[in-house]
Amino acid sequence: MLQSKLLLPTLREAPAEAEIISHKLLIRAGLIRQLASGVYTYLPLGYRTLRKVEAIVREEMDKSGAQELNMSVLQPIELWRESGRDSAYGPELVRLKDRHEREFVLGPTNEEVITTVVKNEIKSYRKLPINLYQIQTKFRDERRPRFGLMRGREFLMKDAYSFDLDWNGLDVTYRGMYDAYTNIFTRCGVRFRAVEADAGAIGGEGGTHEFMVLAEIGEDTIISCNQCSYAANLEKAVSGVGKALQSQQIGIGNQVSPAYESFATPNLKTIEQLAGQLGVDASSFVKTLIYQAGNELIAVVVRGDRDVNEVKVKNYLGLVEDIELASESKVQAVTNAAVGFAGPVELAIPILVDQEVAAMGSVVCGANQTDQHLRHVLPGRDFPLDRIGDFCNVRVGDPCPNCDGTLEAFKGIEVGHIFKLGTKYSEKLGAAYIDQDGQEKPMIMGCYGIGISRVVQAVVEQNYDDNGIIWPLSIAPYHVHVIPVSMKDETQRSVANELYQTFQDIGADVLLDDRDERPGVKFKDSDLIGIPIRITVGKQAGEGIVEVKLRSEEDKQLMNLEEVVSFVKNQLATIG
Repeated sequence: MLQSKLLLPTLREAPAEAEIISHKLLIRAGLIRQLASGVYTYLPLGYRTLRKVEAIVREEMDKSGAQELNMSVLQPIELWRESGRDSAYGPELVRLKDRHEREFVLGPTNEEVITTVVKNEIKSYRKLPINLYQIQTKFRDERRPRFGLMRGREFLMKDAYSFDLDWNGLDVTYRGMYDAYTNIFTRCGVRFRAVEADAGAIGGEGGTHEFMVLAEIGEDTIISCNQCSYAANLEKAVSGVGKALQSQQIGIGNQVSPAYESFATPNLKTIEQLAGQLGVDASSFVKTLIYQAGNELIAVVVRGDRDVNEVKVKNYLGLVEDIELASESKVQAVTNAAVGFAGPVELAIPILVDQEVAAMGSVVCGANQTDQHLRHVLPGRDFPLDRIGDFCNVRVGDPCPNCDGTLEAFKGIEVGHIFKLGTKYSEKLGAAYIDQDGQEKPMIMGCYGIGISRVVQAVVEQNYDDNGIIWPLSIAPYHVHVIPVSMKDETQRSVANELYQTFQDIGADVLLDDRDERPGVKFKDSDLIGIPIRITVGKQAGEGIVEVKLRSEEDKQLMNLEEVVSFVKNQLATIG
């Protein structure tokens, strides 16, 4: 491609809405432009990279035995009502009506549609297993679109769905998808971790893993062990605390201890304030939070230095919709006290008690009376322990659940997610097969998603310097950037054109900067857009010598024309 013909509007400064470095660079380098909040146009350079990621995904999916199809973005709302997910997705589901007032959604995912397709087309066990995938634009009405392609309302996604005879078959398919995803993200040139995760609105009965690109701006927290391979999303992560507590007595209401008593704590609403006033560590207290869970209020009691994990609470209760902290008026109604003084003693709503609290001795907690707390409170004696579970977030330094190591935390960007769905959708939507004994059985499903557009930005978030993007060769919009220092110099122009043609002949994607610009402008643009191999044709062109520089390295090399062609061939051979 001739750069003079390429739509490549580079910018010196990024617009104000770009908050993170990868978003700024995608805009400055002329890869994307915002059309509306969370909606972007891919300019030619950006679209080339998007297509290269897409090609890698397609190659690995095809290699795994999956079959590509294409489903409609427009989906009847009845399918979502049948599965029950119309309420689970809530306002993120983009809804619309046609001229006949029939309701549709713009699909954020396709479990309902693919299950219906397979239900209608496959009846016999002989046709299973099968794994079907597509690469398609998806829509979610994000409450707060942000970070460019990271959290948009329109995005490109690969979604695959497997149908097996039984759970053993699903295990094989799932492992195959795990390996395929590992290959995909390795080929895309990102540093990533596969972590145990919560299934969220997709749901399911089996395991699930997220593939996380490691980055400080990531919205997800990854918990991992410093000794073994254990890794999980914060929402799913568990520590070894539960194992340590198994040997301890749970419910120590028979312990010799004074009866609880109230004491004044005016304006001390938080654990931090209370701990500071009393000179006691926060781990000696318990805190009680009141949540709206569906149609009822519940209390969750955790140690004072811990945070409630709302996903664990939601899953314990078997809810589809997220829980949320109760309003101030509801808290006051159930506790007869101002917010900040709730406690589990004589509280007339269901109480979920974290496993650590259940094993504690005498604690301090809220008194359900404004400006009052209770001391000498014993779990099991003074409040019930009939709903014990793991309800808090793990913390750095907690013991690993699998070994003697300790847990660490990292930030990550979710770029892929694989699920064992089981019969969640097949039973609700009637996807069944007839086995070899003539018995009807539900298909066992899995689903597997990759945010292709998100991968593009995640790669940039890991690969840049002060001058711009540093693309991995495998997904770079162009492999080689040929830059004649002066297009007015006939020799430089001739050598540049010769290299341009030769690189095309050997299968390289090459961009020739044929603009009549100053060398400094050309080099700044080259660094900004991040093409991996830069060939500068300068004063030694008449001697058949050019300068070669990898975008990822500082060093430059002088090579003759034969050497530089061989060098580029060798570089291309490294692409997986």
